[in-house]
Amino acid sequence: MSKLPEITFFFWVMKICATTLGETAGDLLSMTLNVGYALSSVILISLLLCALVSQLLSKTYHPPLYWTVILLTSTAGTTMSDYMDRTLGLGYAAGSAILTAILLIIFAFWRFSGESLSVEHIKTRKVELLYWVAILFSNTLGTALGDFLADDSGLGFAGGAALIGGLLVMVVIAKFYTRISTVLLFWIAFVLTRPFGATFGDVLTKPVEKGGLDFGTIGSSLILVSILVILIIYTTADKKPGRGCRRLTKLKLD
Repeated sequence: MSKLPEITFFFWVMKICATTLGETAGDLLSMTLNVGYALSSVILISLLLCALVSQLLSKTYHPPLYWTVILLTSTAGTTMSDYMDRTLGLGYAAGSAILTAILLIIFAFWRFSGESLSVEHIKTRKVELLYWVAILFSNTLGTALGDFLADDSGLGFAGGAALIGGLLVMVVIAKFYTRISTVLLFWIAFVLTRPFGATFGDVLTKPVEKGGLDFGTIGSSLILVSILVILIIYTTADKKPGRGCRRLTKLKLD
């Protein structure tokens, strides 16, 4: 029995919301509360491991647990990326390159182990663990890439979000109008939603003079967690017996 959600329109909305929240919550812990990147990473990875063990031991799909793990991979990915790029001084470009290489190695190992990369075929604990490792590093990569686009590329926060948003639109068009593998498109979209969340999170938190909306890390995190909780409740209630499940844009991964 699959312990993962169906890939619907709401899945992608919740993924973007969770990854954006990961950016704002990670910055809240490491910078606003002045905990630091290294200690923040240790705290968040510890919480992630606890939630991940619960997810791996569960027998069915539990929406709050699943999205908690997604959120923690995003938040831990934010502080891990910031530690690499800023504390270690690797820079956004070098950090993105290293994380891209790591993610490709994970996918290669997953594929050459004889297992499908399709999330609809994740039925064993081994494959589920590979899925979560890939998600952690894709979210970490997304933070570094989002910071690179916002800072080093000269696009700014809004420009970076617009670029990634345009790429995501192209992925959707490719899904419906080309024969490109839907599994490949899924993972491209999954990776791209993280830098979109990173740049969109910066738009929400940064001062107006820097191109942001100046909600701050606390205000932005409260808004995003409220939206995510509402969507979790809505999508869970919508699947209860006797109620019609209003699935929008379900993407089959054949």
